[in-house]
Amino acid sequence: MDGDATAGMTGDTLRALYGAPSALVQRKSLDRLDEHCRAFIALSPFLVLGTAGADHTADCSPRGDAPGFVKVLDDKTLLLPDRAGNRRIDTLRNVAETPEVALIFFIPGVNETLRVNGRASITTDAAVLAGLAVQEKTPQSALHIAVREAFLHCAKALIRSHLWDKDAQVERSALPTLGKMIADQTRLIDAGEADKVIEESYKTRLY
Repeated sequence: MDGDATAGMTGDTLRALYGAPSALVQRKSLDRLDEHCRAFIALSPFLVLGTAGADHTADCSPRGDAPGFVKVLDDKTLLLPDRAGNRRIDTLRNVAETPEVALIFFIPGVNETLRVNGRASITTDAAVLAGLAVQEKTPQSALHIAVREAFLHCAKALIRSHLWDKDAQVERSALPTLGKMIADQTRLIDAGEADKVIEESYKTRLY
């Protein structure tokens, strides 16, 4: 496709192309977390967090922990701990520059998802972070998210992808190890040594 094919597209031309969403689709979008959203978040061990920086570059970051790791403070507020990672701080830097965030929550075995949009701020309050400690490890920061929109998303994407189907699982041997791939990409470390470092981090530095 020509790289300029979308140059003339606007919100109006896209709406004309796709038509209007149904009244049901529009009405299911809430400005708060109701009991169903709360229940979904309590069962979710995994989400993807979308942010964008002031320079308009975007980022999606996977976040996971025990079910309910995202705390619902009230029907308009979430608290998301920032667990140990690679120190790139892409998400945190973006939030510091542009506070709008988008989250999509997953529950293993459930094809529906929950989408939440809002504005985030970074907290390093010791009392807040203490309540998010796991295995005696306290996160360095957390995102305080003011919910602007929340809605349940239908299962079409996960049904089409067979994401939870056991028969659709790919053998890990279909790809090289992560250490091998990183060694090839960076040429800074031996593949075997990289795999050892990664395995050790999985065992001792999850938090």
